[in-house]
Amino acid sequence: MDKVALRCLLRERRARIEPESHGLSRPTRQGRRAPGLSQAQIDQLLHRAPDTYGRLESGRYANPPVGLLQDVARLFGMDEQEWIALYRYALGQDPPYPLNARSGEEIPGAWQAALDAFSQMAYINDRSWNLLAHNAPFEALFPRREVPANTMRWMAVEPEARTVLTDWETAWAPLLLPQLRVALAADPGDRTLRGIVRDVLADPVAAAIYESASCRIRLDGDERPVRHAELGPGWVTMCAAQPLAAPGARMILLNFHPGERRRRQVPALRAPADA
Repeated sequence: MDKVALRCLLRERRARIEPESHGLSRPTRQGRRAPGLSQAQIDQLLHRAPDTYGRLESGRYANPPVGLLQDVARLFGMDEQEWIALYRYALGQDPPYPLNARSGEEIPGAWQAALDAFSQMAYINDRSWNLLAHNAPFEALFPRREVPANTMRWMAVEPEARTVLTDWETAWAPLLLPQLRVALAADPGDRTLRGIVRDVLADPVAAAIYESASCRIRLDGDERPVRHAELGPGWVTMCAAQPLAAPGARMILLNFHPGERRRRQVPALRAPADA
């Protein structure tokens, strides 16, 4: 537990909340108006025993329950990055799930300018593979520059994908369909994912690969063959990242190499040993 950082984070966020917004009066301190909710008011709003929140903010609550941290984070209107910080300060590890189960459905608008700065193909999809943003080089990959609304559905079941994604049955499907299965296992109530799975199971070729339940899930740094609509046959090197404000969303960079695949070992990037 990082008591100092925990106290600073909670005090700062507590001071932003107007008691009047919850039907409470503003607490006073030595005749002056104190900012934000009082610790006692937070216990009242969260239906907790007296001094529960005070123990948390002061660092006197060893191993606080996850439910308490969630309730405090939601009352304070924390975003996902603040939620991660709160969890780390209080429990010394990353949270097992986002604060908001649907947090991976949107990203800050600034990401579009970031994608446009890449000369290679780049796009971002949400937690259900719905396309959120992409750049012009990514459009050029597709015949007629028609970008799919959901990248997983397109890769998994669309006939066009099996011409663009070269060697689809061996180089693509055995790696992407397990990703779909893992995502559905984590969120079986996701209607978009369930719909894609229904389409996959209705396709005899895709269904056989999906049902094999392969554990081969590889994305970051992988190389796969493609037939680019404008540049012809080649290979893409894939790099994946996650916008911090949207757990579950994915940014994918596709570095296109025309012609025959040239296998080469690229060393991992590491900081110098004495850094």
